[in-house]
Amino acid sequence: MPPEVFPGKLESGFPSGNTLKQRGKVEALAVSASHDFSKQCVEKITLLAGKGVEGDAHCGETVKHRSRVKIDPSQPNLRQVHLIHGELIDALQAQGFPVAPGVMGENITTRNIDLLNLPRGAKLIVGQAVMEVTGLRNPCAQLDTYSKGLTAAVLDRDEQGHLIRKAGIMAIVLQGGDVRVNDEITVELPPLPHQPLERV
Repeated sequence: MPPEVFPGKLESGFPSGNTLKQRGKVEALAVSASHDFSKQCVEKITLLAGKGVEGDAHCGETVKHRSRVKIDPSQPNLRQVHLIHGELIDALQAQGFPVAPGVMGENITTRNIDLLNLPRGAKLIVGQAVMEVTGLRNPCAQLDTYSKGLTAAVLDRDEQGHLIRKAGIMAIVLQGGDVRVNDEITVELPPLPHQPLERV
């Protein structure tokens, strides 16, 4: 069996097709106007179509993550919104890591959605806002700077030795709107065949 990457994973998984399959909720929201490791928790964020989270350092049509900007600042921004499943935070806290919503830099902390096993192109619908999943967050050394061993704790390997990244997913904003804590999130799958998430 491959290592568990979603503590509390939903037993039903995703049936085939592209109708709504999972419903979860927004557990926490966070934003930062500067390129800090952690973001400040807020009760509401505004998503801007094609850009990301209003007022966040990573908001924009072109890439804003500093490592990516150094390579090519004209790249499209596929990392407009960072989401982490709250179940990961629970698991890390149980291991003694001092993490909480927003600490690892996510904008949206979710509950009851198996983020890591969503296919590329899945849509997350929150009120009027619609996001499209682009890929996995690639854990960086800043995690260890914050708390020694945290990088290793959000990485794993399957039976074939393939790296499993557990530090959340990235999305772009297709349709803007306000998102509030405790808002319901619904998941809409893309047409088959589904493509697994890779780092972006």
